[in-house]
Amino acid sequence: MLEFLRREGVSGRILSEIEQFRAFYGTDNDNEDRIPDPMYRYYGTEIWEKAASTLLAGQNLLLVGPKATGKNVLAQGLANVFHRPEWDVSFYINTDAAVLIGTDTFADGRVTLRKGPILECALAGGFGVLDEINMARNESLAVLHATLDFRRIIDIPGYRRIHLHEAARFIGTMNYGYAGTREINEALASRFMIIQMPVISEENLRKLILDKFPNLRETYADQFAQLFEDIRRKCDGGEISTNALDLRGLLAAILMMSRGLPAVSALELGIVNKCFDEFERKLVRDLIDVRIPSSQTAEELFR
Repeated sequence: MLEFLRREGVSGRILSEIEQFRAFYGTDNDNEDRIPDPMYRYYGTEIWEKAASTLLAGQNLLLVGPKATGKNVLAQGLANVFHRPEWDVSFYINTDAAVLIGTDTFADGRVTLRKGPILECALAGGFGVLDEINMARNESLAVLHATLDFRRIIDIPGYRRIHLHEAARFIGTMNYGYAGTREINEALASRFMIIQMPVISEENLRKLILDKFPNLRETYADQFAQLFEDIRRKCDGGEISTNALDLRGLLAAILMMSRGLPAVSALELGIVNKCFDEFERKLVRDLIDVRIPSSQTAEELFR
């Protein structure tokens, strides 16, 4: 991953500091399997530099952006490049202190603390990815205030005060577009450095596709990237919902093509059928027909 960042033009000074961070903190063997091996790479030099600088400065990071901007891909890439174990916490309406920090349990004849993911991450010096942090109620997130600010502690009633490992960082992600999301309050927002994630450019999407599928002919990588841009323009114009704007679905469809499924059939599964309105499905099919002939076979797409 460090070599990938060098090729992308990330500052040599930042990369040198990341290497020093990795050498200084190391990783204990118990959590080695938690260091992620990303399936995809995030493309965007400026965003990489901002995110890495934030974590090197000891700050927590909040990635804010619409669907298909690569928030989780970047978060996982950061854990990999810093060589830190990762804990993923998916937030929802009933998230509370017991879910995040831990709760009492009975084991070996006595009451003990069953550690939650935030506590485990804090003790191990990992990177905690707080996924869709604005899905939880603000009052539930208040238990994290002392963890995320300069105090860097977790105070559990009935147990000792716990200080965070120096390498521990937290990366939140949020999207205002999903059902059930809400505004996060100022107290929580002030505990993060915030990056507004840009939409992936057509050129970076093309690089992402070819990175994942190096045997795909470049002509078709261009067509898939342009198809995604066509769908985005329809969404921006209010002609269709964002259901079809699914980057995961597009990449999964290309993967299915590599396994022999015809291109149009794969895109039907990965893109078209994400729309639950027949009129929307027809519009998306029309966009696909412009870029990908219905007779296109999987064998013609790959070298």
